[in-house]
Amino acid sequence: MPRPGLRVRALRKIRKKIPGGASIIFYFKKKPSPVKCAKCGKPLHGINPKSKKKTDRKVFRIYGGYLCSACAKEEIKAKARGG
Repeated sequence: MPRPGLRVRALRKIRKKIPGGASIIFYFKKKPSPVKCAKCGKPLHGINPKSKKKTDRKVFRIYGGYLCSACAKEEIKAKARGG
């Protein structure tokens, strides 16, 4: 049984054979997936999911960090038209 700190779903587990022939489990941190636009699904530019600071993971404009620039432009135009 693994130690309590390794019994979490947040870790990626890989089984490997070691030279002695035994099969052991290695534990790795999961890598964050790239942030995607909520409308079209394209990866967002200017957002680094690996960054620790909250200000590095934000884009300071309307719909920033949620929609890509093209989709945000469409959304702003639609709101201005009243639709």
